[in-house]
Amino acid sequence: MPKIYSDKEREYIIKRLKEEAEECLKLFGVKKTTVDELVRRANIPKGTFYLFYASKELLLFDVINDLHDRIQSKFMHEAISLQEGITSEKLTNLLFMIFKEVDNTCLLSIMTNGDLELLMRKLPDDVVKEHLEHDDLSMEQIMAFIPQARGKNIEHFSGAFRGIFLVLLHKREIGEEIFDDVFKLMINGLVIQLMEE
Repeated sequence: MPKIYSDKEREYIIKRLKEEAEECLKLFGVKKTTVDELVRRANIPKGTFYLFYASKELLLFDVINDLHDRIQSKFMHEAISLQEGITSEKLTNLLFMIFKEVDNTCLLSIMTNGDLELLMRKLPDDVVKEHLEHDDLSMEQIMAFIPQARGKNIEHFSGAFRGIFLVLLHKREIGEEIFDDVFKLMINGLVIQLMEE
């Protein structure tokens, strides 16, 4: 008979699993992170892991989504302060700062080494679909700050920003010494289209 955990214990176990999963993502990536390693680090029995997550991929995806949500929350906080006097330059600088913050996480290494593709293949279709809809909702929240953006196609701009994010993977090909300027120029081009009447 499986052990019954209190709400407080459940919250603590999930918190610990996510902390250790984030650390394992940084150290080992998706492929080399194992359930055995996660439960050893979180100091829980292996059977307990499966009471919370059906697979390591679902836990790792939760961690990636939490990271995404923390960065987005920071963006929204900063965007609120710009709301009164938002200009293309201010929005470009804010987006540049946020993208650079993402660049300093484990997300890019997960993308470049093929781990993200592997992870996405192992996730249930409904989880992937929900993630893409969540991205569109995030874009909708961003666009709500920009009066000129009302009525524009959210899916197209969401996809365009994902495309810009993927450019971070090609610093060397673009030229590392000019990358920040080029990257900011690309963001600015999209922001201008977003803000034009």
